[in-house]
Amino acid sequence: MRALLIVNPNATSTTPAGRDLLAHALSSRVQLTVTHTTHRGHAAELAQQAHVDGMGLIIVHGGDGTVNEVVNGLLGAPTPQSMRAVTVGPIPLIAVVPGGSANVFARSLGIAPDPVDATNQLIDLLAHRQRRRIGLAHCDGRWFTFNAGVGWDAQVCEAVDAHRKHGRPASPAQYVRAAVRIFFRSKNAEPTLTVRVPGHEPVEGVHYAFVSNSSPWTYLNTREVRTNPDITYDTGLGVFAMKSTALVTTLRVVRQLLTPGTRPNSGKLVRVDDVPSVRITASEPIGLQMDGDYIGLRKSVEFISVPDALDVVAPPQP
Repeated sequence: MRALLIVNPNATSTTPAGRDLLAHALSSRVQLTVTHTTHRGHAAELAQQAHVDGMGLIIVHGGDGTVNEVVNGLLGAPTPQSMRAVTVGPIPLIAVVPGGSANVFARSLGIAPDPVDATNQLIDLLAHRQRRRIGLAHCDGRWFTFNAGVGWDAQVCEAVDAHRKHGRPASPAQYVRAAVRIFFRSKNAEPTLTVRVPGHEPVEGVHYAFVSNSSPWTYLNTREVRTNPDITYDTGLGVFAMKSTALVTTLRVVRQLLTPGTRPNSGKLVRVDDVPSVRITASEPIGLQMDGDYIGLRKSVEFISVPDALDVVAPPQP
């Protein structure tokens, strides 16, 4: 099998030694070409060319942002309102060796968080021809793999992106500090969001909302954070929308999110699982993030679930 290894050398936990180990290990299994990203969007360009060249496998060694670029490069711009992935020709398999700070996508698929362990795991998965077909989601003309959000988490992603631009790596502690700082800065702001889910009454007065394509929503080191525990790559989307920024209410919900086996529940929380789409509108422009990347300000966004969109090298669903 012809394979392309895309390495993001600027990702948080990628190293030359790890890259060389990965390339050496894979060379005994596949006909490997190694490339390095040099600018934002480069991974999408490389993936698109790999598709054109008929590569059978793309291995991504980087963080969630690099994975997102590869998926968008392979699948192209999604068709508005479409719940099917429209592509031309066979799509290469995707495999991921974590190289970022959170690595939510890889870990949600059951891939080991340590790059060396993940490399050995990938070799075994390839030897046993183990793969899964997963659903994706899209909004704003772009695919996302595990989650998107409007409001609070988008502002956190924007702050961490700015942190990265100054040459400082992202870390779970950096995300927590940004989340706390932004929460207290904006907790007295009026809610601006309205959430519309098919088959449900519109929910107004929402401060921030998360849309999940899988669970966990994110990780804090080894701790899983689950907003919609029943959502998987084989279901529709999960919606988590907060109608309060009161400190006591927020702390109670955060504690539930961080407690294994607990389903978040509050009179100020709207949580819906397994929906085909959700539309979120705002009375004034508000931040949007997808897969941890800040996208920009939007007033209206529709999130659409697309079943069976992509084949990945991964263990069977737990």
